[in-house]
Amino acid sequence: MTKHLGLHETLDLHELLTFKNLCLTKSSTMSVLVQDEELKSILSDDAQTGVQHIQQLQEFLTDRGRNE
Repeated sequence: MTKHLGLHETLDLHELLTFKNLCLTKSSTMSVLVQDEELKSILSDDAQTGVQHIQQLQEFLTDRGRNE
């Protein structure tokens, strides 16, 4: 297995990162506006998961497979 990402792989990861950032922004914004506690909890959980996913994608992009 190579230790470098191909151009298309890097672009795909950037696309995923952009999408996850958008989802995180929307979940965070909407969780402040909603009144239903169950929906607020779902949005809060989604925001926490989104932060973890973003961190994982950022690590993968910055590591570029050095640990393999």
